[in-house]
Amino acid sequence: MASNASLPTPDLQTAATIIETARAMVGKAVRKLAAGGGPDVEQVLAYDLAHAAAAVETARSMLDYGAKGDTEARLTCAFTADMVHDLVTRLVGREQLWGVSAADLSFGHDFVAAFRSPEFLASLADHQGPRHLDADFEMVQDTFRSYANKEVAPRAEHVHRHNADVPEELISGLAEMGAFGLSIPAEYGGYSEGGDGEYMGNVIATEELSRGSLGIGGSLITRPEILARALMKGGTEEQKHEWLPKLATAEVLAAVAVTEPDYGSDVANIKVTATPSDLADGRKGWRINGVKTWCTFGARADVLMLLARTNPDRSLGHKGLSLFIVPKPHGDAHGFLFNQAEGGKMEGRPIDTIGYRGMHSYEIALEDWWVPAENLIGLESGLGKGFYFQMAGFENGRLQTAARAVGVMQAAYEAAFDYANNRSVFGKNVYDYQLTRAKLGRMTTIIQASRQFSYAVAKLMAKGEGAMEASMVKAYVCKAAEWVAREAMQIHGGYGYAEEYSVSRLFVDARVLSIFEGADETLCLKVIARQLVDAAGK
Repeated sequence: MASNASLPTPDLQTAATIIETARAMVGKAVRKLAAGGGPDVEQVLAYDLAHAAAAVETARSMLDYGAKGDTEARLTCAFTADMVHDLVTRLVGREQLWGVSAADLSFGHDFVAAFRSPEFLASLADHQGPRHLDADFEMVQDTFRSYANKEVAPRAEHVHRHNADVPEELISGLAEMGAFGLSIPAEYGGYSEGGDGEYMGNVIATEELSRGSLGIGGSLITRPEILARALMKGGTEEQKHEWLPKLATAEVLAAVAVTEPDYGSDVANIKVTATPSDLADGRKGWRINGVKTWCTFGARADVLMLLARTNPDRSLGHKGLSLFIVPKPHGDAHGFLFNQAEGGKMEGRPIDTIGYRGMHSYEIALEDWWVPAENLIGLESGLGKGFYFQMAGFENGRLQTAARAVGVMQAAYEAAFDYANNRSVFGKNVYDYQLTRAKLGRMTTIIQASRQFSYAVAKLMAKGEGAMEASMVKAYVCKAAEWVAREAMQIHGGYGYAEEYSVSRLFVDARVLSIFEGADETLCLKVIARQLVDAAGK
């Protein structure tokens, strides 16, 4: 085991120079992409560029962190070296496609050799680094970590193995803690006073709950958050005062019904329709017809945030869509069928999944399901604007998903670290092998970088900025979580494949992160790469 004296001294100035060099290479490739027809033509380049840009921005977010201490500087240099290695790997053999030369690939070589060396990574195996949170946020972290340890984590394995429901006591417990009102303004019954606290508090709470369990902890507060932000974006004052207090206290729990069987991320082409329909007693409203899928928490939820086509002219694309709050009864987790007094029908079929169990996902068919006119978000002024309202909700949903990924990674690392220190192989503790420590060291580097980037994006969003960065942090962190969970599982050996160890659950949970809240490919091609090209054009 190498002593600290034999390890390279952190060099943040060189790290900053290398990050800017990498950023310039990405910028050059973005201009090449724009000249070559854009993301729809050069999809492989666009995809790689999106991930490369996300990694570069993650590294940039670490520079301030690295200046706060020796461990922080070591983690920053290690992540910068990791980012460069990943970038060069993407470039090799595709230099012409990226618009760079083979000579360009040698940048930062000595830095990478020093801070990506096995000895240096191994030295970080038990150095996660402090988070440097303000006192108020430390309290948020401690509160939700304590709750996750005591209430969420002990139930996680049972729910996962038996495909059981989220325990009601967890919902009521989180409601008492104010978890559902973290981003709802105080004037509407929530706990947000605006500024950094609104976004940072949510990110910190989400990470800690996800560390306890993604399926029954970290995701509980996401769906109400999406609906709350959609209401804040487009709802009338009456709608905000009606629904936001109920969301803040969990009197109303929400599910999101946007995706359809034929249209996943291609929201503009959805088929579900909403047509005006007044009842005989004079009540005005809408009839909804069609099928939604991947509606997570759809049985337990009290309302669906549902996107529907209100203008039959399909050539309008997303401009013909409107957003509704659709009340519904509680349903059985293993399937439900409701018949309305107003003549509508709703049927939910559960979709069995390999992980992310507890909240359950559904395909929901609606036949003439009647919704009051006052449940159209924005009322008449909201017609045709539903896409924009739901995107306002999803922007922070991406940041929250990154926080969920950090929580899963943290739990996986802790499980692997504990196992490695308590298991002997070939007469030697698993932790004492260089390969194990190097893997754990890379985990600590990736986790802290992901966490710090999440904090940076939260602060940007608090200022009304950071939409692209929210997509970037989601893209980078969720993919990174797969590697961390896989290697944590591998460190367990055969026991990693056994359900009695939590790491097997963490592995299958991590896999969903790059799929939901914007599939990775769609996010990279349709959002990040396009925004990079647009920014380059300006």
